[in-house]
Amino acid sequence: MDYKSTLNLPKTTFPMKADLPIREPLILSRWVSQDLYGQIRKARSGQKQFILHDGPPYANGDIHIGHALNKILKDLVVRYKTMQGFDAPYVPGWDCHGMPIEHQLFKELKLTKHQIDQLQFRSKAREYAQKYVGIQREQFKRLGVWGDWEKPYLTMSPDYEMTIVRLFGELVQAGFIYRGKKPVYWCTTCETAEAEAEVEYEDRNDTSITVKFPVIDPSTRTTPPWRGGLAQDSAPRAEPVGLHKKNLAVAVWTTTPWTLPANVALCFHPKLRYAILHDKSWSEDLIVAEALVPKLLESLQCATAQTVKTAVGSDFLGMRCQAPYGGRESVVVVDESVSMSEGTGIVHIAPGHGHEDYFIGSREGLEVLSPVDPQGKFTSEVPEFSGHTVFEANPKIIADLDKRHLLLKEETILHSYPHCWRCKQPVIFRATPQWFLNVSHKALRQKLLEAASAVSWIPSAGLNRISGMLQTRPDWCLSRQRYWGTPIPVLHCILCERPLTDTVSLQAIENALQEKGIEAWFKLSPEELVPQLRCSFCKGKSLRRDPDILDVWFDSGVSHEAVLRARDPKSWPADLYLEGSDQHRGWFQVSLIPSVALHGKPPYKGVLTHGFVMDGQGHKMSKSLGNVVAPEDVMKRYGADILRLWVASCDYREDVRISEEILSQVAESYRKIRNTFRYLLANLDGFDPKRDAVSDNDFGDLDRWVFHRLGEVTHSVTRAYQDYQFHEVVRFVYQFCVVDLSAFYLDALKDRLYTQARSSLSRRCAQTTLYAILVRLVKVLAPILAITSEEVWELMHQAQWVTEASVHMADWPKSPSVKQDETGQKRWEQFLLLRGVILKALEEKRAEGTIGSSLDARVTLQVTSPELALLLEASRSTLAEAFVVSQIVVEKASRDASDGPVAGLSKAIVSRAMGTKCSRCWKYEDTVGSNPAYPDVCGRCAQVMSDQ
Repeated sequence: MDYKSTLNLPKTTFPMKADLPIREPLILSRWVSQDLYGQIRKARSGQKQFILHDGPPYANGDIHIGHALNKILKDLVVRYKTMQGFDAPYVPGWDCHGMPIEHQLFKELKLTKHQIDQLQFRSKAREYAQKYVGIQREQFKRLGVWGDWEKPYLTMSPDYEMTIVRLFGELVQAGFIYRGKKPVYWCTTCETAEAEAEVEYEDRNDTSITVKFPVIDPSTRTTPPWRGGLAQDSAPRAEPVGLHKKNLAVAVWTTTPWTLPANVALCFHPKLRYAILHDKSWSEDLIVAEALVPKLLESLQCATAQTVKTAVGSDFLGMRCQAPYGGRESVVVVDESVSMSEGTGIVHIAPGHGHEDYFIGSREGLEVLSPVDPQGKFTSEVPEFSGHTVFEANPKIIADLDKRHLLLKEETILHSYPHCWRCKQPVIFRATPQWFLNVSHKALRQKLLEAASAVSWIPSAGLNRISGMLQTRPDWCLSRQRYWGTPIPVLHCILCERPLTDTVSLQAIENALQEKGIEAWFKLSPEELVPQLRCSFCKGKSLRRDPDILDVWFDSGVSHEAVLRARDPKSWPADLYLEGSDQHRGWFQVSLIPSVALHGKPPYKGVLTHGFVMDGQGHKMSKSLGNVVAPEDVMKRYGADILRLWVASCDYREDVRISEEILSQVAESYRKIRNTFRYLLANLDGFDPKRDAVSDNDFGDLDRWVFHRLGEVTHSVTRAYQDYQFHEVVRFVYQFCVVDLSAFYLDALKDRLYTQARSSLSRRCAQTTLYAILVRLVKVLAPILAITSEEVWELMHQAQWVTEASVHMADWPKSPSVKQDETGQKRWEQFLLLRGVILKALEEKRAEGTIGSSLDARVTLQVTSPELALLLEASRSTLAEAFVVSQIVVEKASRDASDGPVAGLSKAIVSRAMGTKCSRCWKYEDTVGSNPAYPDVCGRCAQVMSDQ
């Protein structure tokens, strides 16, 4: 007889094959048609808020795998917090201004900014940004990321642009913003100033030189004459070297020969000693740091030079030398920042071409020279090299120095050099009039450090990182010489050349732009824009617009004002900012600065940072290497939930890897989780939790054990979500599904589920347990497997097991009420150790051919401990079910036998089971044939069949 029809076999419409690329868009479409996000917002309205503020990506191309990592991580947080009962809206945003978009559009137009009218270009740029906002929005939605996609924030929207204008004005009025000429990173290709966050460092071969600065006057002064107005009080001192000036030169090492035409000073370390070297083959004696003499002589291949005198650096203060270009004197200054690690221990100072140089020059009152135009070409101030770019001029400068016998040494070095992150070309430092935000005004730097320390940084090392950057960051250069962005809303008086930064002028401009729109700044003349405005200094009527736009980082840096405070003041400060670790020098900083300056506190309570995405070997992704993994390609092949599971599986605190092999492993993990869902659903066919669920007191020992594990997993997973350790969530859930359920509990349940009476108490206990597991598993995985969890929940809702139409409207699960006492926990610790011993013994007998299925086995447990013997004897039926064997026998063993892996256990002996195999349940029983109606089944199965 075929007994298959008499069994309670699993039954479900939930398919084993996921077909995610086909199935996911259908579910996503339903979410849109049902306005699920809107429903959830209404349901959570009035609850405590949790605000994750979105850092805006640039609207300048398709999303890449880094975008996917970032947006999915944010979605995990928002979905978890929503299920926790928070009102957790997610407002996505886009950075729509600035160089990334401008650069990409110019590439498409095959034009430069000199070949197109600014107004015409701005119109095209707005269309271009809007186009990619639409493209990226659909790509992010395909990832299963939810949010207010129909009302995102755009930095180019009128209300946002006016917030930028208003905040700029408030910072000016608070004294934080000034206009000055100081060196900034300058891209000669893009012809604009750049922020530190827009610069990346690449190795580059350059020519370093050691050059002579002939001494004009070796005498020094106690107060150098260039320190404004004090020269008359300074007293000349004796020559510190005691040699005629024609016989003396300072040896200087530099890796940027092109900056020599802007030299105004030489810098010594005040406390370290310097040597005067003499060699009969030299035309001058050389001054060099004493510690670097051996290295210099080796470089010059000179073994005969001798030190004739030494002096500390401060003894040379005020000495005058001949600068290589411009007929200028180069004066000696001192600073303790001078390094003795390489070169000559003497630094050439060009305040127009370096941060440190500018700082020293400002302190000493030195002239700021920058004879380089926006394209990086020397101006007529350097007639020898006028019209040549600085990099073209480098070899010409070296040749000229050699011709004039000023070159001591030339060599090629490999060093890290700043490059433009957009065009990938080397940048320079160039001093031009720019707008700056003063990070020292009103002790702002110290306030920033204090504010940062009040923030929760994840990982905690983020605090040290941003603190180090804040301690050393220069003033923020706010101006950019580009077309596409928010204008710097300042007018300049043509007569007195002063910028109009008074309150009346700034407010008049803001009011006019509020009324006429930001494009009016570019369309209208100053007289048309603000007809009554006059210069507050000279009362002049002729005004001109500031030609620059604001740094795009200022746009995104004030997003907490334009989005959080503007939309809902209660949502400020945000609970969390979540971006890549590079944003310690980017968005995290530029958001912190205006917030602390204007409000005295950070715009965020917590900051979470993640690493970058690398290929499988840990290499950076590059089109040239062919190792780029596109999110769209992954979703076409695997589906969004596989990508989401990959993100959750990664320890984002470090750089993460992705490859075909890694995705295949993730897909296999997904398959096992999906099969767990399928098994649970299939064995709950016909179960009604309202009707069939049993009470807590009805559960047996094995069920109580799995309830205990379910409680542990629920607790651990919740804690991991709370700590944003999503890879731990995946680990806990995967281990529970594969180890605890698939390899143990679900296997042990098959006899109860398949062979016992459909409505029997023991089977209902099993189903009630499975239902409890299913509900918790689908909920805890909902933030990660957002679409698959919804697919499971839909079947649960159709069966009327749950009331919420979507799992994402459900509350976070609590630990089950069914408990296992401490004694039971310790008992199962022993049983699981025992299981390992028995599984090994079963496998050995299976390999010998003694048994096939584990149900063919009889396991004899020989124990030396009376207590263990009593425990095992009382639990024989539970153990037989748990270990899926036909019989468990407990025997007393000799006390002198050695204990096995389980304390008190001597041996586990596997043999063929006693009795006859039941054709229905496959167990070996003595009762097979006891019912004549069913001669080949056991008494239990016969009873079940009789009652059907």
